[in-house]
Amino acid sequence: MNTDTTIAKNICVADEKASYDAACKRLLSEKIILAWIMKNCLEEYRDCDVEEIAEKYIEGTPQVGEVAVAPDESNRVSMIQGAGNEDTSLTEETVTYDIRFLATAPVSGELIRLMINIEVQNDFYPGYPLIKRGIYYCSWMISAQYGTEFTNSHYENIKKVYSIWICMNPPKSRENSITRYYIAEENLVGSVKERKSDYDLMAAVMICLGKEGDSGTDLLKLLNVLLSTETGSQDKCQILEADFHIRMTQTLESEVSLMCNLSKSVEEKGIEKGRQEGIIAMVSALKDLQIADSIILNKIQEKFHLAEETAKMYL
Repeated sequence: MNTDTTIAKNICVADEKASYDAACKRLLSEKIILAWIMKNCLEEYRDCDVEEIAEKYIEGTPQVGEVAVAPDESNRVSMIQGAGNEDTSLTEETVTYDIRFLATAPVSGELIRLMINIEVQNDFYPGYPLIKRGIYYCSWMISAQYGTEFTNSHYENIKKVYSIWICMNPPKSRENSITRYYIAEENLVGSVKERKSDYDLMAAVMICLGKEGDSGTDLLKLLNVLLSTETGSQDKCQILEADFHIRMTQTLESEVSLMCNLSKSVEEKGIEKGRQEGIIAMVSALKDLQIADSIILNKIQEKFHLAEETAKMYL
């Protein structure tokens, strides 16, 4: 078996997958797409038009895995001016955000600032409850505000944070669902009322995709079309314009096309990788049966119509 060739193929698939993931994040970081997510998932924007959110309330350019900002003395000015994609401390591991940006929201005639993190997750069961990671990200975004949004004991200046997770392969029971987890007031004794803005400081939102035809809301339909591996780029662009009134700029069209091309490439390479792994497994099984190498070679060539040089790679 040619181990070097197998490793090279695995690396190639991993590189393509990384490029595809990056393309997904860039596409989702388009302001008009973020505006759709914000309108449907964040209560502050439910009464706003999508175009209004995109043009008026999203601050600056959303950052996609580019800037590392440490919340220490040397970086406090940077954190005030914008939201970095990585938060680090001297004692914790680096926390990397897929997409991170700042937004303002109209509340009672005044503007408040929100710090919003968007994550794209392929594996709903990565070995821990995904919602716990979402809550951790919220907690970290609040903690990282010390020395930037507020200092000393001025906790009144803490800004609300959101961590929004787009899950592309959720379990069947969660397909085409949107769930929000947040802090709520509950009176155990008495009936007091605290200002909601003083405790409503974080929320994690889980957007679980499913089949396009089963989508229940406009946002789920949009994301299912946008991130579909079966719909071509031209069809996607037509649907985005016709059904969601999203003006297809040259940049947006190119991002959709790139993601579709990478998706197809990843799928093809994944199939080829699986095929190669199947051949290797078959060879291993035959060797366990102590069948001669020449017989193995002949069987491989006959079964998979391979050239002699290719077959020898697996012996």
